[in-house]
This record gives sequence, structure tokens and C-alpha cells, in this order.
Amino acid sequence: MMTLKPGSILLGTTQPAELRDWYRRALAPEHQGEGPIDLGGFLLVIEQRDDIDAKNNQPGRMILNFHVDDFDAVEAQLRAAGVDWLVPVADRSSGRFGTFADPDGNYLQIIQFKQDA
Repeated sequence: MMTLKPGSILLGTTQPAELRDWYRRALAPEHQGEGPIDLGGFLLVIEQRDDIDAKNNQPGRMILNFHVDDFDAVEAQLRAAGVDWLVPVADRSSGRFGTFADPDGNYLQIIQFKQDA
């Protein structure tokens, strides 16, 4: 049996241009063009949808996690982009975590795990 490797995620929105700009500013400042946003080999596809609400009413159902090697640098990049922090950056037993939301209310996290975690 084969284990599948995720390659992309489709993010439906009522405001694709605004959401694309936010993701570029916050997570991929070097990305250009209108195609999928490359997040380290994992592609983010943002698509206009008419069958959804403007805000995600249950954003805790799925949280997109970004594992980082330099938490402070990524936190500074996100703060400069003006992210909405839901859970302040905190040290936990397994590492450092910060939870934030995109303009549609979807949750994202940055995580730097401890080497022994």
C-alpha cells in the first residue's frame, strides 16, 4: 500500500485577490504571479467560491501548521505583515508555538519543535 504525500491545498474564498495578497505578504513575500503560491514545495491554491461564507465559521476544524527553524525571524515577518494573533506566542514542553488567522478567519500556526520533542 502506498502512503500519499500532500502536494497542495485549495483555499476557497469570496475575496481571492485580497486573500492572495495577504498570503504573499505574510508567508511568501518573494512569490510573484497569479498561480499557486509555493510554500516550501507545498502549493496553496486560492479560488473564488460562491458556495461559502465570507468568514470561516469553524476555523478550528483544520489548522495549517508551518514548522520553522528560526521562530523569531518568522514571528517578526508575520508581525510586520500585521497578522491577527489568536494565541500569543508561547513556549510549550514540545517547542514554541504561535497561532494566527488569515482575513477569512482560517487558523494557521508556526511551530519550532524542540530537538528532543
